[in-house]
Amino acid sequence: MKMGVDYYPEHWDRSMWEQDANLMRETGVSLIRVAEFAWSRLEPEEGRYEFGWLDDAIDVFYKYGIQVVIGTPSCTPPNWLVDRFPDVLPRDAMLNPRYPGIRGHRCYNSPSMRFFSTKIVEKLASHYAIHPAVIGWQIDNEFSLNECHCENCNNRFRDWLSKKYGTLEALNQDWGTVVWSGEYSSWEQITTPFGGTKFRNPSFLLDWKRFETDSVVEFQQSQLSILRKYCPDHFVTHNIWSYPMSLDYYKLCEDLDFASLDYYPGTSPEKSVSGGYNGALTLDLTRGIKRQNFWIMETISGPPGCWFPMWRTPQPGFIRAFAWQCIARGADTLVHFRWRSAPFGAEQFWHGLIDHSNVPGRRFEEYRMLCDEVNRLSPVLAGSEVLGEAAVLHSHDLYNALEIQPQAEGMDYFDNLKLYHRALTKSGILTDVVNTTDDLDKYRLIVAPSLYLMDEKLADQLKNCVNNGATLILTNRTGVKNMSNVCWIQALPGLLAEAAGVTVGEYDPVGNDVHTIRMLDGKTYSCSQWCDILEPAGAETVAWYEDDFYAGKSAVTVHSYGKGKVYYMGIVAEESFYLNLFGKAAEEAGLTRFTGLPEGVQISIRRKGNSKYLFLLNLTQKQQTVELKGTYRSLLHEMSVGPDVILDPYAVEIVELDEQFGEISIAATV
Repeated sequence: MKMGVDYYPEHWDRSMWEQDANLMRETGVSLIRVAEFAWSRLEPEEGRYEFGWLDDAIDVFYKYGIQVVIGTPSCTPPNWLVDRFPDVLPRDAMLNPRYPGIRGHRCYNSPSMRFFSTKIVEKLASHYAIHPAVIGWQIDNEFSLNECHCENCNNRFRDWLSKKYGTLEALNQDWGTVVWSGEYSSWEQITTPFGGTKFRNPSFLLDWKRFETDSVVEFQQSQLSILRKYCPDHFVTHNIWSYPMSLDYYKLCEDLDFASLDYYPGTSPEKSVSGGYNGALTLDLTRGIKRQNFWIMETISGPPGCWFPMWRTPQPGFIRAFAWQCIARGADTLVHFRWRSAPFGAEQFWHGLIDHSNVPGRRFEEYRMLCDEVNRLSPVLAGSEVLGEAAVLHSHDLYNALEIQPQAEGMDYFDNLKLYHRALTKSGILTDVVNTTDDLDKYRLIVAPSLYLMDEKLADQLKNCVNNGATLILTNRTGVKNMSNVCWIQALPGLLAEAAGVTVGEYDPVGNDVHTIRMLDGKTYSCSQWCDILEPAGAETVAWYEDDFYAGKSAVTVHSYGKGKVYYMGIVAEESFYLNLFGKAAEEAGLTRFTGLPEGVQISIRRKGNSKYLFLLNLTQKQQTVELKGTYRSLLHEMSVGPDVILDPYAVEIVELDEQFGEISIAATV
């Protein structure tokens, strides 16, 4: 495990480099990331490369035992490139170029952009291939879909479609272009979605998103191939930056050594608790990209501020606590953004560990403490991993399809994913978040939110899991369409109707209207967004509607199928409903659970061989108490803790579990 910072030597006088390197070494920093925005300094004119300044900087940090990750600079095409080769700039849906002024102003399919990007990457890779300080590369910075409509993108889109469908007849059939006389009689008639209107064929729009992802992947691959050729002993990664995201991160990271994440938890006091749960989902999603540990390539060091008003400053303990949250959920290296606040440029007020005063303060001392802890525990935690027993399924295709055609007022795929994951996290259920196409055989509880797009392969995999003893939880809007974004002509939930033992007789997109359901035990819960009116066909009803014309009809069912069970939830309910249902399902499935967690307190387990390390994190501004059923050795404090563990605001505890850890219960004390 390593602690690092993002550092930009070109921003600082040379006299500061050695001072910074020395202070980093004293603080416990062993890694810097450099150069991802430095193209104009690395190649100030076409074909004139100036790496001397970067050589000098890297040599200084190497002298102090600090390793280096180099970012390829293709996120920031320099002005000479944009001026001489205007095809570099992406064009919007009205065919207007997007002019520079902020990073990311490049078309992934521009021949000029690809040529000059690969050229400078080749120069950098060959130059730094054997430098002893350089250990790896970050390609570009925070990829997203540019949705460019230039001539190059139009031509490549047609080629992409031609390869996928073979013939226009097949494309017309799969997209259903017969509607509104949308049939194509030549490939040249197909364009990117000019004009920006939403009134487009949804199959066309989903393929457009897929093409855009493939364009980014191909752009990245051109650099990756060069780095693999010249630097076979270096790792290569990319720093993803946000969820939800139209860009398919699973495809983007498939050929990389590991995924990296830029993680900025919200600092507002009123969002501190919810932000911790949202962050847990983001971290679990990142771990699920390659189903392995990952890096944090940027994270919070002070109040962010840029083209928006500054956030609140991180409270005492905040930076440390959220860094440990990252490690608890699978991060192996933490790189904080940035070492020192920039005196110029768009990110002047995206604060670093050291403020403009250049005087280390409270936040820096907290970071120093964090470095000491991580470096001290690195030999113990290195090589450990996070292994969930439950899985939540996620898909960029599903997100895009449901963004193209919103299903009901207030109904959002990713917000509902947050709801389900938050309930699992609060229930102390160890959870992975994985792609719908991943192998799911090891999971005993699978939560599958709105499998709106469904094919036989996914349906068969889920049925096999249930047949072998898993519990599957399905939600409304399951099995609506095939993977071409065309509706199945069959009763919902389509290909999973038999396994679920239920069909949807009718549905009501209730949006923001509030309805009530009643459980078997008489408890009632509110629901909104959507109401599937269910017709059990072998399934048992576990919740009924209390109101509207479908009062008394089934809202939630459970069906025994093979050795397992399938729950079907026709509603989107309040959080307490999921705490109840998921807790019961996890207990029936025999999952490890840590019950009674106080609000805002999270747990995770990292495992290495027979060793298990339990992380307790209080991500709130108030003192919390948890009760362990026994006493355990604290890795942080090298003493026994428990049964009562008092966690101050933003406190962290890490304990080594014994072989009976599966029997542990954590109960909140009042």
